[in-house]
Amino acid sequence: MNTPTSASPIRHDGLDRLIMSFDTALRTVFAEHQAARPCPQATQPDGELSAEDKRLSAALMRVNHVGEVCAQALYASQAWGTNDPVLKAQFDEAAREETDHLAWTEQRLKQLGSRTSLLNPLWYAGAFGIGLLAAKAGDKISLGFVVETERQVEHHLNSHMDRLPAGDQSSRAIVAQMRDDEVQHADAAERAGGVPLPKPVQGLMRLAAKVMTTVSHRI
Repeated sequence: MNTPTSASPIRHDGLDRLIMSFDTALRTVFAEHQAARPCPQATQPDGELSAEDKRLSAALMRVNHVGEVCAQALYASQAWGTNDPVLKAQFDEAAREETDHLAWTEQRLKQLGSRTSLLNPLWYAGAFGIGLLAAKAGDKISLGFVVETERQVEHHLNSHMDRLPAGDQSSRAIVAQMRDDEVQHADAAERAGGVPLPKPVQGLMRLAAKVMTTVSHRI
């Protein structure tokens, strides 16, 4: 009879992480999300939205929803890739806040009579792989990746505030709160020791984000 070896717990731990990651992926992509915080409310009522206004708002909110799907994948993979329990807890907490964003954007898309991206499984898988690569490069690089990602998301959300129809105050309130949360995530990662990424890497990240936002705007 084979006797257990010291490596057995490690194999089991890896299997547990794999199962949990798969479960997180399924829930992120296919489940209906519930926010822990109330959906942000506009300080003034929505104006009259034309059919074209609603299509534009829905397209922008779909892009934002995809960004949150990717955020879930990134934080899940980076939490998996670190051996630092404090850092893992930080990633997990950020992911919980991003779940609020998922719920808010899903709710707004329904109100606008639209849907989430049909390519969400692809977006999740790609982001998970990128996050895992960042994690394997070391905690400081992984945190630097979070900083750069969130700074780019902040810029992207600011651009949506300019592009959303003037009468769509509900979407603006959601986007504004999302932006404030992303700024906090970037600041927290910077304080935890994140280092600036090389310029070519930053450029590749912007290119990947451009592809994602362009495609998910329609699909």
